Amino acid sequence: MTKILLLSLAFSLVLTITLEIIFFLLTKKRNKKDLLLLLLVNVLTNPIVVLSFWLMTSYTDWISYINTDWNRYIILIPLELFAVLTEGYYYKKYGCDFRRPYLFSLTANMFSFWSGVVIQQLV
Repeated sequence: MTKILLLSLAFSLVLTITLEIIFFLLTKKRNKKDLLLLLLVNVLTNPIVVLSFWLMTSYTDWISYINTDWNRYIILIPLELFAVLTEGYYYKKYGCDFRRPYLFSLTANMFSFWSGVVIQQLV
């Protein structure tokens, strides 16, 4: 189980960073310091979100008892909100070319989340 969890964490981080770099480039951002910041904030937030979600869905009785998509969203939405707010804060504080850092964080996270959902459906 530990090996699977570590592989899941690593895969999720690599996929998220890849997708958010694509989003970064699609929004015509080119500042190397901002790109590095994007990498760092995702290294900070992604493992926390993924591990928290995994622990809450694996070891919470009420989630196991009533296993529906709605229960997963009850856990997922606050975790994603944490990531958006944390990343937005760092983009605002340390970013060079983020005019709307929280909006960038929200849209980048939505892009990577929904891209990940599509990729999971294809695999």
